[in-house]
Amino acid sequence: MSDRPAFSYWRLFVGADGVSRQQRVEMTDFERKSIAPPAAPQWLAPAEHGVSGLVFTILPVGWTGEWHENPKAQWIVPLSGSWFVESMDGVRVEMGPGEISLGADQGCRAAGDKRGHRSGAVGEAPAVLMLVQFDEPPARLG
Repeated sequence: MSDRPAFSYWRLFVGADGVSRQQRVEMTDFERKSIAPPAAPQWLAPAEHGVSGLVFTILPVGWTGEWHENPKAQWIVPLSGSWFVESMDGVRVEMGPGEISLGADQGCRAAGDKRGHRSGAVGEAPAVLMLVQFDEPPARLG
C-alpha cells in the first residue's frame, strides 16, 4: 500500500465531439524528494512543460465572461472569493480557495452561440485568481 498523496481538481477539456466538458480528476503521481537539497524530502509533482506566463486577475462582483476559450492551457487557482466555470455540455462548477481547475478547452467547435466556456464571479466578494499558463497543455491529467 502506498502512502503517496493525491488531490483532485477540475479539468475543462474538449471531448471527441468538439464540445467542452468538465470532469473531476485526481493527481496521484507525486514523488518524495527534496525540492532543493539539503531541504528535507517532500511530495512533488513537477510540471512537464514550461510556464509561459503568470497572470493575476480580479473578477468584480457580478462579472460574467461570455462564451470563450482559454487563451492557453492554464491552471486557475482561486486565491479569495469564488468563481464559476460552465462548459458547453451544461455542467457548471463553482470553486473557491483550495479548489483548482485546469483550463484546456482550446479548439472547441461552435454550437450556436457557445464555444469554450462561460465563467464569472460568484457571491458578494470579487474573485481573485492566479493563472499559470503553459507553453503547451500538460500531458499529466491524473
